[in-house]
Amino acid sequence: MALAITDATFEEVVLKSDKPVMVDFWAAWCGPCRMVGPIIDELSTEYEGKVVIGKVDVDANQEFAAKYGVRNIPTVLVFHNGEVVGKQVGVAPKQTYADSLDALL
Repeated sequence: MALAITDATFEEVVLKSDKPVMVDFWAAWCGPCRMVGPIIDELSTEYEGKVVIGKVDVDANQEFAAKYGVRNIPTVLVFHNGEVVGKQVGVAPKQTYADSLDALL
């Protein structure tokens, strides 16, 4: 399962990570988010130990969604060394997300 990331933990978990980080910005009421969620969970298992993969519920945690200009969900951002290095808005095939991680490993 992907890690639940909050505004309180975002800086420590994402920005200060020594590994690449994939963050899924989502909400419970968002239909397309429910399609991406299982993909993110699968990736978190497959890349365990190599990449940090988490989810931010934008209804409860708006600070970093606003900071990174997340206006549509699902939005998946990939961070490396505290910087955004990849972005996918909307639903994409699992391989699209995997490719963005593989490029950093």
